[in-house]
Amino acid sequence: CSWWKIAVGEKSKKKSECVRSLEGITNKCVRLESKTPLAIMDVATKDVYKNTSEFIGGKYRLLRKIGSGSFGDIYLGINIVNGEEVAIKMESKSARHPQLLYEYKLYKVLAGGVGIPHIRYYGEDRNHVVLVMDLLGPSLEDLFNFCSRHFTIKTVLMLVDQMIGRLEFLHCKSFIHRDIKPDNFLMGIGRHCNKLFLIDFGLAKKYRDVRSRTHIMYREDKNLTGTARYASINAHLGIEQSRRDDMESLGYVMMYFNRGSLPWQGLKATNKKQKYEKISEKKMSTPIEVLCKGCPAEFSMYLNYCRSLRFDEAPDYMYLRQLFRILFRTLNHQYDYTFDWTMLKQRGLGQPNAIPHGNLENRADGREKEKQQATDLK
Repeated sequence: CSWWKIAVGEKSKKKSECVRSLEGITNKCVRLESKTPLAIMDVATKDVYKNTSEFIGGKYRLLRKIGSGSFGDIYLGINIVNGEEVAIKMESKSARHPQLLYEYKLYKVLAGGVGIPHIRYYGEDRNHVVLVMDLLGPSLEDLFNFCSRHFTIKTVLMLVDQMIGRLEFLHCKSFIHRDIKPDNFLMGIGRHCNKLFLIDFGLAKKYRDVRSRTHIMYREDKNLTGTARYASINAHLGIEQSRRDDMESLGYVMMYFNRGSLPWQGLKATNKKQKYEKISEKKMSTPIEVLCKGCPAEFSMYLNYCRSLRFDEAPDYMYLRQLFRILFRTLNHQYDYTFDWTMLKQRGLGQPNAIPHGNLENRADGREKEKQQATDLK
């Protein structure tokens, strides 16, 4: 299953590329640094790295930089004890808005969950904060592009079942994600190649007290947090986000895969503020029935259900999963993990073509996360 390597530009307008290889990609590749496929290190190469500098965590060696983003840089690394490849995130200690420590603490809270990357090491050196984690495969955005921006209903439904499960687990741990989008769902590699992973918890927020189960207060003075394209209507209106907003965002991800694009994509604007306003207006003026036209009724039922949830109401995850599982059986599909990209690989078809999506619709952080994160994980 680990049959290609992709890196996609997130906040860069540089042309993105896809490189066929024998391996998967990092947890969150953001900008491709080299056209050369990353080869597995042989014994001779390992000896060279042994003589260069200290190991990270005593056993992890940096191989090469494979991505960068607002948080810092991402490297392909290797465990010199067993030869296993890992993803290594490095953030400067002088970062204006540090997030790696928060992300690490949240991963500890979520540890052991299905589809949650395993953290191998967290620590600091003289100039950086370092997070070593599982090396994962391509994101759903990457795979969507690889499949010529078309997923069959079978693939969508198999993904939906796992995506709802990931959100249910996150919510049961008292956190909401607040940036649900195709880029933040990655397929695993090797024996986990059919498993979907949820990543990037930099904007996640605790929505209730763990002990008392007291829900956060309803507010209406919030800046938009997340990615405008997939943000809930309430998030656009400045309402404090809760579980219902993650679920609504997931509904837009489903329709993105079903349609190939959403009605509020490609809107012209002179700045981000105007862009967000136009997206919000278009989203609110597009009836769910119009958005879901041509798709099975279950998708409009899902979105209507999510939009009807109260602020502090727990979504009925089982009802939502059963909604799509029954549809899956009605369509006579087999849950055999044969995704669209699996078929393309087997047939030797498809041209990997990662499309840059770093535009004005990229995520907003609401400028509140720094002070919020300070209290969420105490």
